[in-house]
Amino acid sequence: MNKKIERNYLEINSLNDLKDIKSPPKNFHIQLIKPADFQINKFFYKNIGKNHHWVDRLIWTENQWIDYTSSKKVQTYVLKNNSDLAGYFELILHIDDEEVEIAYLGLLKEYQNQKLGSYLLSSAIKASFFKKTKRVWVHTCSLDHKNALSNYISRGMKVFKRETISI
Repeated sequence: MNKKIERNYLEINSLNDLKDIKSPPKNFHIQLIKPADFQINKFFYKNIGKNHHWVDRLIWTENQWIDYTSSKKVQTYVLKNNSDLAGYFELILHIDDEEVEIAYLGLLKEYQNQKLGSYLLSSAIKASFFKKTKRVWVHTCSLDHKNALSNYISRGMKVFKRETISI
């Protein structure tokens, strides 16, 4: 059975365009995972992705996860509630193009619908521009969280491409 999916590509070209969420909710903070730990990426990918049809990486071997997360182009940040994991984002640095892709961004189910997605996205955009980039981009689709697209737009990102795909 084919299902039609709407996919939107969004970008932001200046940190000045960010409509920031300035302070994290109490007890929450963002942390760069250094050194890389593929288990964290795998945990979030599986647990967040199961509700949004994230399937591409489910077949990855441990070595594929390690290769991906240990790449100098990939950075993983986690959102923590005190010491508990709440969400994450992955940035892929495209240094030659002076751009950063927000590859994955999401919250565990128990942390959704608390305005934490806005804070997480603001943090991802700020972390991207600290890399001396000229453009931050992401794509989202109709399988993602119902507030994903509106969150990207509310933070100042603009749609630059739309497409319909079949899965």
